[in-house]
Amino acid sequence: MMPYLDALWREMESWQGRKQDEISVSTIYMGGGTPTLFSGKALTDTLKKCREIFFVEKDAEITIECNPDTVVPDKLQVLAEGGFNRLSMGLQAWQDPHLEFLGRTHGQKQFVNAVKWAEEAGFHNISADLIFGLPGQTPEDWKETLEKTAQTGVQHISAYGLIIEEGTVFHLWQKQGKLQEMEEEQERLLYHEGASLLEELGYRQYEISNFARPGFESRHNLNYWRNGEYLGFGCSAHSYEQSVRWSNISGICEYIEKVSKGESPVVSKEIISRESEVFETLMLGFRLNEGVNKEEFYRRFGFPLTSRYKKEIAELMGQGLIIEDERAVRPTLRGFDFQNRIAMAFLD
Repeated sequence: MMPYLDALWREMESWQGRKQDEISVSTIYMGGGTPTLFSGKALTDTLKKCREIFFVEKDAEITIECNPDTVVPDKLQVLAEGGFNRLSMGLQAWQDPHLEFLGRTHGQKQFVNAVKWAEEAGFHNISADLIFGLPGQTPEDWKETLEKTAQTGVQHISAYGLIIEEGTVFHLWQKQGKLQEMEEEQERLLYHEGASLLEELGYRQYEISNFARPGFESRHNLNYWRNGEYLGFGCSAHSYEQSVRWSNISGICEYIEKVSKGESPVVSKEIISRESEVFETLMLGFRLNEGVNKEEFYRRFGFPLTSRYKKEIAELMGQGLIIEDERAVRPTLRGFDFQNRIAMAFLD
């Protein structure tokens, strides 16, 4: 695996002497896979490389993604001492039969142990990813998953509906009639019951699929949803800066080869027009409980949100999908179920 890390570090080093002094890094996220398959030292060395090249703020949120069966006490200790302060763990479901269906290589006991070891290592900001809408998943299963996960003491929970992607084994099973997707009405019921239960358990919903104890919202993901700028490094990484979006090549071998030759791994680049930036800011902002801040929107785009979109806002309010107060225009709970309708209303 080291050739990949060598290439990753080399890509980051290509920013040296360019803009690194102008960039202040407030969050770092190592993920989009299972980085904890690497050794703890390799990961902390990569974090050191980030600090060498960019100015990383003192109180930066530094997250590492993992599966419960890829961490042990010693590795977690190395990660915590090396500067990681947030752990995002893929649990998905509490019941082992559901985990087996998903092809997960861990069980509930491994998750419980991983959380305990992480806390002992010094992690006080732990997130768990969960999935609802699994074939055969009952309301009781989903309730147990949420309650048991909360009992472990994690500070953040992400709850996503099952999406069957083309090209996956689930898609093949669906075509063969071996897998029946949950009815949309039942899936929505699980979503709403889950959101209510998490609120009762002390997790505030701050985004369609994300819930956190006060002060533990994911700062990294909030930047995405506020349509902020970000830099991505590595295979398939995406970046967005100064109205330009670009992405890296997806093949690992091709990525290593390009970077080792001193070539750019970027395979696509798009200049985002002002109108597209406005639309994306609104589309993403209405995923958030806080909605779109009117003052920040005016500062960014130079015109009032409620003047330009007076008609659209009035119509959506009439449908019970959004509300407006002095500070922001926000989605309602009903609005979370009709995200596409809200977004399309602002598509110019």
